Amino acid sequence: MKKNILLTAAALVTTLAGVAQWQPAGDRIRTQWGEKLDPQNVLPEYPRPQMVRGDWQNLNGLWDYAILPIGQTPDKFQGQILVPFAVESSLSGVGKSLGKDNELWYNHSFTVPAKWNGKRVLLHFGAVDWKADVWVNDVQVGSHTGGYAPFTFDVTAALHKKGENTLKVRVWDPTERGEQPRGKQTSAPGGIWYTPVSGIWQTVWLEPVPQRYIAGLRTTPDIDRRTLRIEADVPDAEPNDRIEVTVMDGERTVATAVALPGVAAEAAMPADMKLWSPDSPFLYDLRVTLKSGKETVDEVKSYAAMRKFSTARDADGIVRLQLNNRDLFMFGPLDQGWWP
Repeated sequence: MKKNILLTAAALVTTLAGVAQWQPAGDRIRTQWGEKLDPQNVLPEYPRPQMVRGDWQNLNGLWDYAILPIGQTPDKFQGQILVPFAVESSLSGVGKSLGKDNELWYNHSFTVPAKWNGKRVLLHFGAVDWKADVWVNDVQVGSHTGGYAPFTFDVTAALHKKGENTLKVRVWDPTERGEQPRGKQTSAPGGIWYTPVSGIWQTVWLEPVPQRYIAGLRTTPDIDRRTLRIEADVPDAEPNDRIEVTVMDGERTVATAVALPGVAAEAAMPADMKLWSPDSPFLYDLRVTLKSGKETVDEVKSYAAMRKFSTARDADGIVRLQLNNRDLFMFGPLDQGWWP
């Protein structure tokens, strides 16, 4: 008991010391949000509102990092970086360039709640720019290329049943010297050209799911046919599985549908359905349930909008953009801001 208290106290002192050392790297593009940032509670909001489950664990915060030449592995780390902010940014606390000849290494420890035992554990990355290789407890769990898309690994088999787990991430980002889409990012920023965004720059999080679970949703509105199609991806679906969809307007159910996993469930919307527009941006709530017989296997919450984008030629022969079958004139400023 005494030993556990000492270990907990030592861990707390280490955590507080790391927090005390963190500060923004310089004061470029300082904002009120950056000034109010709590390094112990970074971007705490649920990161995937399109498919919500109640149980999850946020891994944002201070991680160890090292920048090394390609091919080298860290035997020690160079400091701490605040995840999820690009290594070049002020809020990362690092403010260093990566470059095509180097790799950025991350190291972080986490524990899995005991109540997750018996479930699959998914490791989610909101975005990592550009190529990421990931290890859990020195077991490689996956790789991903692409600086803007979220990705997920099932890390269940690599986890320790008790105690701490170690997460390592290696990132390579050649910016304009590679083949990836990179917008106006360049290693020599100036004028209209932006500083690169390298490394983890969106929330990292863990999620427990059942052995069979809803891995993704696709919603397609059709206002002309007055239908909403919802397709649920279930990787290990069984013959008795089905997807049940409930469409809600507040607490009121307005439509339901049932389909097999991987098949779009078509919900018939009411005659007075509410269309989405900038003047009235209404969203219907969705409840999507994976069932096997009468048993609920998994359930997620989501939302959808009934809207239609199209084009039509007017009386003068000019092609107009339309929203919900009506001409829509778009007018607005160009905001080329990047990140603080």
